[in-house]
Amino acid sequence: MPTTPPDHLPRIGHGYDIHRTVPGRRLVLGGIPFDTDFGLDGHSDADCLTHAICDALLGAAGLPDIGHYFPNTDPAWKDIDSQVLLQKTAAAIRERGFEIGNIDASLIAERPKIAPRLTAMRERLAASAGIDAAQIGLKATTNEGADDIGAGRAIAAHAVALLFRP
Repeated sequence: MPTTPPDHLPRIGHGYDIHRTVPGRRLVLGGIPFDTDFGLDGHSDADCLTHAICDALLGAAGLPDIGHYFPNTDPAWKDIDSQVLLQKTAAAIRERGFEIGNIDASLIAERPKIAPRLTAMRERLAASAGIDAAQIGLKATTNEGADDIGAGRAIAAHAVALLFRP
């Protein structure tokens, strides 16, 4: 017989997102624009890092995924800054009594170089989530030339989030 965990236990969620690269679109990762000749294909600004973080937060709270709240069929979300989606996600989990313990995320991209922008990304994501930048771990890696990510045809992100009830 299943049991409901006590409210005081922390909850962990995982998020993943991937978008194909396309020429002529602005690239935004973690809310930070990059000076490139390509961007990510998607309905919103296609910020796969922020989308993965939203899904991790929603999953930890036991809520449906980002597509449920911000569907790509709704023109209201067309080209929207994904930091708005993160702000709305953070508000939704707080309405349910949760606080964010921490977020840990990894970006997987062959290009552009991500490491020089990690601090700015961490600060922007923290501001949008309403937490301290020290509560976010952020890493960047490549796919060592393997598959679409390794060929520079896509960028992906994984994220985990820990929620608790104060």
